This record gives sequence, C-alpha cells and structure tokens, in this order.
Amino acid sequence: MASQFLFWAFIAITCSIALATDPSSLQDFCVADPVRSVPVNGLVCKDPKFVEANDFSFSGLHLAGNTSNTVGSHVTPVNVAQIAGLNTLGISIARIDYAPWGVNSPHTHPRASEVLTVLEGSLQVGFITSHPENRLITKILHVGDVFVFPVGLLHFQRNIGYGNAVAIAALSSQNPGVITIANAVFGSNPDISSDVLTRAFQVDKDTIYNFQSRF
Repeated sequence: MASQFLFWAFIAITCSIALATDPSSLQDFCVADPVRSVPVNGLVCKDPKFVEANDFSFSGLHLAGNTSNTVGSHVTPVNVAQIAGLNTLGISIARIDYAPWGVNSPHTHPRASEVLTVLEGSLQVGFITSHPENRLITKILHVGDVFVFPVGLLHFQRNIGYGNAVAIAALSSQNPGVITIANAVFGSNPDISSDVLTRAFQVDKDTIYNFQSRF
C-alpha cells in the first residue's frame, strides 16, 4: 500500500513540475525602473507611489517610419523600453513601414510569437519550419488580413505593391528580441571565421569577405 502511495505521489509531483508555468502577477503592475540596475530577469519595479499615466502610454505610432535604407522598411517598436508599464505583462507591439517592394528581412524573435495585421498595402509573408523539414509556409496578405509567426521561427515580410505598406505586429513578450539573419551571420562582432562560413554556405572566402564588408 505504501509503495502504491509513493508511486502516485511521484507521478503527481512529476506532472505538476511538467505543467508549471510562469506565475501570475501578484500585484496590479510592475512599472520598469530604468534607474536601478539590479540584475533580474526583466526590470526592477518602480515604487508604485511614483507611477503615473505616462508610464503606460506612448505617442507617435501614427507616424510613418523612414524606409530610405537598403532593405526598404522600418520597424517602430513599442516594448518595455518605450512603455515602462509593459514590464512583466508579456506583450508589446510594433509598427512596420514598407517602401514599394521593401522587405522586413528574414529574422527571428527568440522570446515571442507574433501576430501581424496589414493596415495598408499588400504583403507576402512567410516563415520556415525547423530542421529537417525546413518548409516555407507563405501567403499573400491584404488590408485587414492577419498572420501568425510562431515563436523562434525564421520569418519575413515583403511589400509586393507599388505603393507603401503598413502593418502592426503584436508580440507575446515585453522584450521579444530580434535576430536578423544577415546582420547576425555577416555582421557579428567579432566576425565569424571565414572558414566556418565558407563551409556553411559553400562559397569561396572572397564572397564571404564581400558579404561581411556590407554589414
């Protein structure tokens, strides 16, 4: 009897650990305090006595970003760095502007899934599934269409029209992070060894040096 009890107790404990998630917030809010630099996973809470409405607001998302760059797009983030009140809430948004035929280059968000809504223009969007399938899942979106990019997967957007395009992205983290593949691979600091990259991309070193010089 005792052995059966221990067995089921072990199963219960194992299941509870496996199903554990981040705990719910134990207070109304935890506005980020940018002054204090205590090393925590997130940001230290500001004293609630000093919290004000501006800690929960951001102005300027109606303004178009400057797309006069090599990729023809601009991301305006609204995360915990812009709204301190997002701290611990697990959400953020961004506005993305695209010049005609501009792209939001292939990238990943290591800490967030993304829901993209097209406000203006038409976009080709897509993401790549993980190895070994490496399947491209892609679709053409128009105004009002919504598309989901699962957390951590490589994804992109491209304006397929002759006019500007605008989208809003909602992300499931106060600080989703972004790794743009070309910048990370060819613009790392210090550089990734050309021996590694020539084997990875099956090209010669001059090609690698040329790519690295651009980033």
